[in-house]
Amino acid sequence: MKPWIAYWNILRKDMCTYYLKPPNLSWGIIFPLAWTLMFFVKSETAVDVRSLLPGVMALSILFGTTSMLAVTVTFEKKGRSFERLLLAPIPLELLMLAKTSGAVFFGTLNAFVPVVMAAFMTNLSGLIWWQVFLTVVLIAVSSTFLGLFIAVSVSEVFEAQTFSNFFRFPMVFLCGLFFPIKMLPVLLQVFSYAIPLTYGADLLHGAVNRTNVLPVGLSFAAILAFCAVLFLISLRNIRRRWIV
Repeated sequence: MKPWIAYWNILRKDMCTYYLKPPNLSWGIIFPLAWTLMFFVKSETAVDVRSLLPGVMALSILFGTTSMLAVTVTFEKKGRSFERLLLAPIPLELLMLAKTSGAVFFGTLNAFVPVVMAAFMTNLSGLIWWQVFLTVVLIAVSSTFLGLFIAVSVSEVFEAQTFSNFFRFPMVFLCGLFFPIKMLPVLLQVFSYAIPLTYGADLLHGAVNRTNVLPVGLSFAAILAFCAVLFLISLRNIRRRWIV
């Protein structure tokens, strides 16, 4: 079996089975819309909308990717369909990349729902679009791999959702999306720089409002490192717990 054929068939199956189903598709649109309206409606000026845009984009990606992947992988493992995939004559790395690509695509689309809405409320000229797009993709990849790590660490779907919230909600308050990290106590600042969303949020703030704190190259390198670490840890857990 050619690797690219296996990759495409697994991705296509997941898209048709999970991501393109009407409930999930509508949820994928409604969720970022809800985040966007919740924050944008309270904004009194176009400047407020633009300053909130990076945070709303990041939250849409984080919750969309982790929720979908943690549930789908856990559900397939419980239904034993994932075991049949593990028997396929393809590398485990390729298999897991195929399983996660749908969530990355889903999260990337989620991120641009707030952008479309913001375009009707403020002038988005001056954005560094290449940085916005690359950052969105990297946040989607890191959040997806976080969801993969959660999925391979639990046995039940409800455990995946609970474990996801254990990571997601602290990240929302620690990553500098809505207030500067320097306002946090020193101990919490240490935790802030130990999560990937901090670097993604800083890149989005820089691309949209030129208010990034960290060097762009450092932030990109940090997100890539988090992606690699989360993916490798997840593969290790799969080999140890799911492959006999």
